[in-house]
Amino acid sequence: MASCVRVWLNRTYAENVFFIDQVRRNPDDRAVEIHATHGDPDSPVLAAADTAELEPENLSPAAYVEYALAQCARRGVDVFVPRLHQGAIVAHRAEFEAAGTALLAPPPEAVAVFRDKVIAYEAVQAIGVPVPPWWRVRSADELVRAVEELEALGHRACFKPASGAGGVGFRVITRAPFALGQLSGFPSPRVPLDLVLAAVRQAEEPVDWLVMPVLEQPEVSVDCLTGPDNRVRLAVGRTKNGRRRGFTLHERWLEPARRIAEGFGLRHLSNIQFRMFGEQPVLMDVNTRPAGGLHQLSLCGVNAPWAAVRLALGEDPGEISPPFLGQDYSVVSGPRPLRPVSAPQLRPDLPAELPAPALSGVPAAAVAGDAVAGGPAWGPGHR
Repeated sequence: MASCVRVWLNRTYAENVFFIDQVRRNPDDRAVEIHATHGDPDSPVLAAADTAELEPENLSPAAYVEYALAQCARRGVDVFVPRLHQGAIVAHRAEFEAAGTALLAPPPEAVAVFRDKVIAYEAVQAIGVPVPPWWRVRSADELVRAVEELEALGHRACFKPASGAGGVGFRVITRAPFALGQLSGFPSPRVPLDLVLAAVRQAEEPVDWLVMPVLEQPEVSVDCLTGPDNRVRLAVGRTKNGRRRGFTLHERWLEPARRIAEGFGLRHLSNIQFRMFGEQPVLMDVNTRPAGGLHQLSLCGVNAPWAAVRLALGEDPGEISPPFLGQDYSVVSGPRPLRPVSAPQLRPDLPAELPAPALSGVPAAAVAGDAVAGGPAWGPGHR
């Protein structure tokens, strides 16, 4: 009988409760135990795990690696899925392997390329993948020049931090003055250029932004599973056009995604996002981690998290093709249980490990879904 597989997810997105669910309900009926750590005691990921701990705060990347190695040794972790400090962790892959832990993450060279969007765009251009026009901006004057050049070509300008994830910091530049209408309804990503320039000029440190045209829908996120031989085992596109979601296997999206995943060794799970620039699909972003929406591939009969765990364990699942493409769908939020009231657990005189989840009575609940860790990115409607 196969031994139980111990999987650890460190400080990760709320949507990865679905990752946990799929690993547990694996088609091989393999016993799995999930360990989770987080800085937020009310993360639903902690409640979804079999064992959970609060992470220490303010550790340097090097100190966090030491903490992670200790976790793996103490917990007998077979597969570690790192999100926080991924780059530092994968640089010590040999030490984790010596502790008996496989990392479900790409090599450090691949993580480094896609940590900085400018380096990433230059790198993928070099292998023939189209990218939108872009400017790296560090001052108000550079921002004005980039916006004016884009507007002269008939485009709306937007900006986003050169390093970051999840659409944090994305804004669309407008020339309209700030008015009362912008204070009604829901908050908008649109910001007047004069306010942005004033903020940049008053800042104590320079910004580091990528300025580019607002890209159009559809948005297609290609989830890839890549083996240690840098060969893609699975590639499925998830489409987004407003509220409507769907799936695609069209090569106009999958071919450039495979080229990136295989060309840069994005081993295990990655997510490669495209949008339209005119009539051409162009790269928007590359995530060197499992996407929050990865579980949606279950609508196509695919359990990608379990296939990735098997691959990390050295059990090659072979080439995976979805048996069918699921119908179009929409994403809505729903409740997930939380651990019991957690404020006292922050006291230093109490043990670090969180208690087992309350499974009876009326549990506290959190919303877990694509909207939780979402936010706008390179255009309206982007998560």
